[in-house]
Amino acid sequence: MADDVFPRPSTQDGTYPRPQLVRPQWADLGGEWGFDHDDDDRGRRDGWAEPGRAAARSILVPYPPESELSGICDTGHHPVVWYRRALTDADLEAAGWTGDGTLLLRFGAVDYRAEVWADGRLLGSHEGGHTPFAVDVTEAVLRNAHAEIVVRAEDDPLDLEMPRGKQDWHVDPHVIWYHRTTGIWQTVWLEAVPEQHVTSLGWASDLPAARVSLDVAFATRPRPGHTLHVAIADADGVVATASRTVGAPRERLEIALPGLENGQGYEHLLWSPEHPRLLDARVELRDADGELVDEVASYLGLRSVAASGDSFLLNDRPHPVIAVLEQGYWPESHLAAPSVDALRAEVQLIKDLGFTTARVHQKIEDPRFLFWADRLGLMIWEELPSAYAFSPTSIERLTREWTEAIARDRSHPSVVCWVPINESWGVQHIAHDPRQRDLVRGLYHLTRALDGTRPVISNDGWEHAESDLFTVHDYDNVRARLAASYADGAAVESTVRGIGPAGRRMSVLDAGSSAAAGLPVIVSEFGGVTWAPNSPIETWGYAVADSAEDFERRLREVFGALQESSALAGYCYTQLTDTLQEANGLLGEDRSPKLPLETLREIIRGPHR
Repeated sequence: MADDVFPRPSTQDGTYPRPQLVRPQWADLGGEWGFDHDDDDRGRRDGWAEPGRAAARSILVPYPPESELSGICDTGHHPVVWYRRALTDADLEAAGWTGDGTLLLRFGAVDYRAEVWADGRLLGSHEGGHTPFAVDVTEAVLRNAHAEIVVRAEDDPLDLEMPRGKQDWHVDPHVIWYHRTTGIWQTVWLEAVPEQHVTSLGWASDLPAARVSLDVAFATRPRPGHTLHVAIADADGVVATASRTVGAPRERLEIALPGLENGQGYEHLLWSPEHPRLLDARVELRDADGELVDEVASYLGLRSVAASGDSFLLNDRPHPVIAVLEQGYWPESHLAAPSVDALRAEVQLIKDLGFTTARVHQKIEDPRFLFWADRLGLMIWEELPSAYAFSPTSIERLTREWTEAIARDRSHPSVVCWVPINESWGVQHIAHDPRQRDLVRGLYHLTRALDGTRPVISNDGWEHAESDLFTVHDYDNVRARLAASYADGAAVESTVRGIGPAGRRMSVLDAGSSAAAGLPVIVSEFGGVTWAPNSPIETWGYAVADSAEDFERRLREVFGALQESSALAGYCYTQLTDTLQEANGLLGEDRSPKLPLETLREIIRGPHR
């Protein structure tokens, strides 16, 4: 694997849509596609999947049709949309297609249900609006190099059983819900691979054992005598290698890291927000004669995350959580980032404000955002977008999409916490309905089974079942009351026992149990102060400032109240940016700070500065 062909994945430019499994060639199919609304859902029976049909309009992919950047900018209810685009010679060349092997058409995310055709033949489908999928277009391209790709996306705005997060089911945004993101909203790309190829990589570090594990999946079962070879390097050279014979579709390789056995070397290799060190990796599959079958590049970070007593631990040391709620919403492009550069800028801005952590709220973020979090050093709480109805259908959908999200993101060192449920959304009667409690417990244990290396918060904010961190949402904006609620261990225990700040039970564990006993407590939503004097729409917040000076005073009061606590493991301010009518951001929706950046950083860091 030559360095001039495979750049170091940890130093890539952030464009590649799957940053931890890198190949040298790929074709970005973003740009102009044909587009149609299908409000009567007649496209299938009227032959809209057939090649050669003229689309009514064009759309700029990957921006959702509700957004300005798409060129459509229609925020009404449109449950079915269609896309079409012919492949070009330039696409095939960029993807590395030579006529051999397999050609895959990949989608970063299509909300919510997608079907894909090539020249009128159905290639595959996928359900889940935040997770990736691929279809094989090899035969279509062998028949016709300029095969026409057609995508049908179904996203029923009134379907409350699907994981939708903050996407509103009303025509116009209300309260804390926003305009919808329908259809294609992440990268569509083309990639040529060998017939037998690596399909996924999963990294995990075991610091006490001085090793990492790598889970590798292959397209088909390797033939007898195939071997897997892995080399891991830092900026100074190779730090570990490992090889083994493989014969199953999925294999695990344990790789010793001698540098972790040395105390000084150990510290040098670890990832943290202060020192976001990444290691690059080369993964090769060779046949019985030693000939190369497939090769990919990757990166990883070595770190451990745990909860102990009243502390959140990073690399076995207390690390206060200084977090901000990140909606990941842009006014011009909605859930889709307006550009690749915007993803890096968002991470850098959060860092510049003094936060160590972002709680990405009700959204599975673009993997390139996670790449920049890995590289620049920002811890991420990953949260499953909620459904709003409890039913067998919603349970099945939540479980499937969450499983796919964990598989996609479990190798990112920046992801330090999983959050399957927020504020009992979709399980509104969890305190009284044992089935809803069983779902929340089940998602907690499913998450722990899929990835036992990170804390899991079963139900962020209140009505916790089993959790590894105990989180509280508290929007009290009176400093004296807020400070008194979290001043010390006794105050925190009093606050989280029984009915909490939002008037909801803090725990649905057995009556009489100590809700937060032995768990770190984090106020994972607070503040929500609005100051938006020039907003063209009516805005709201949990408290409203009447001037810049009043805004600063209110921020100092709520941050200061929690920073005085001797018992909290951290806090998360609501929120980073104004988002439509919810104008309680530290920044405007254009990402401009409402106070000088240095002032905001001083307030946010408090005694941690």
